[in-house]
Amino acid sequence: MRFILAILKKDLIEFSREKIYMVLSVVGLVLFAVVFWLIPDTVQEQTTVGIYPGENPLLILALDEAGNEDGLEIVRFAERDDLRRVIAGDLEVWTGEHGRTILRDRSAGERPPENARRVSPVIGIAFPDAPVSSEQPHAQIYVNSNTPREIRSAMESMIREIALAFAGAPLPVAEPAEDEIILGTDRLGRQISMRERMRPMLVYFVLMMETFALASLIAAEISQRTVLAVIATPAKLSHLLAAKAIHGIGLASLQAIILLAATVSFTADNWFVLVLASLLGAGMFTGIAMLVGSAGRDFIENLFFTVALVIPLAIPAFSVLMPGVGAAWVRYVPSYGIMNILTEVTSSGSGLSDLTIPLLTSLAWVTVIFGLGLVVLTKKVRSL
Repeated sequence: MRFILAILKKDLIEFSREKIYMVLSVVGLVLFAVVFWLIPDTVQEQTTVGIYPGENPLLILALDEAGNEDGLEIVRFAERDDLRRVIAGDLEVWTGEHGRTILRDRSAGERPPENARRVSPVIGIAFPDAPVSSEQPHAQIYVNSNTPREIRSAMESMIREIALAFAGAPLPVAEPAEDEIILGTDRLGRQISMRERMRPMLVYFVLMMETFALASLIAAEISQRTVLAVIATPAKLSHLLAAKAIHGIGLASLQAIILLAATVSFTADNWFVLVLASLLGAGMFTGIAMLVGSAGRDFIENLFFTVALVIPLAIPAFSVLMPGVGAAWVRYVPSYGIMNILTEVTSSGSGLSDLTIPLLTSLAWVTVIFGLGLVVLTKKVRSL
């Protein structure tokens, strides 16, 4: 242990002398924490639809009786042109007491209404001004560049059903009996905000920065033959490898824990799992740093090899931002388990018993990558 601590002290001194990595580590932590708190924490639980009912008393009555269903908020407009301008972004719409619609023209200097809530319809539907008769009615759908295509299709289907209802005709198909089965986690009413989705990616970036630092330290010691001077002393190669492992895992996990603390991620129930995930991530990236440091001879080569190895590992972190669009093979990326643990613990409140499989999978990947890094670094030092 005396030899390991001496080598570790030397590594920390060399790390402190590398101003670029010291600055990146400190500034990176502060920047990531600031970015986290600047990202909006709000979620859109409902789809807001603006409707101009025209002179259709039945439709007006139906809207009044239906109110706002789960996942759908209806905003009524008295004028067709007001609906068009709101969807185009020229007007703001607010809802006051008893669902009263209030319009605000910001360009005219109008102040926000008091005791009102701003809503943002993603699509508008304007029905005919005249009451719907037996003749074919003509409805207009207002959309903009932010309107999802699936919302457009859903509103077109809704208009067809309304037209059939006005005509007193049944639907052209029989509706089958259905049972709603939710696969995975039911997020209805518990959507994850963009701020929460960014947390695993920020932790990943912190671990990645330490990969650059440790890889550069190892590459410099190999190119300058410093490792030979170390093992020429009573210290052995095993002491050198142990010091590098402690250095990499200690610094990387410490910075990840500091970031998690700065983003208020720890609770009395989840702190152990988050610390364990930080240690697993630090171990994985320390193994990558050993691989990169053994292969690279200068900063450019270290940068190339690090990017080549860590970019694929970033895919699970990016998939958290867009759930449901990631391919199935993302689950086989080594970093998937760690990113999954961070997401489930901080966003869903999962505990240690709920994450047994991701933890074991991550431990297996860390063992393979870290062991491979030790083997490659050992062979590199012995070949000098």
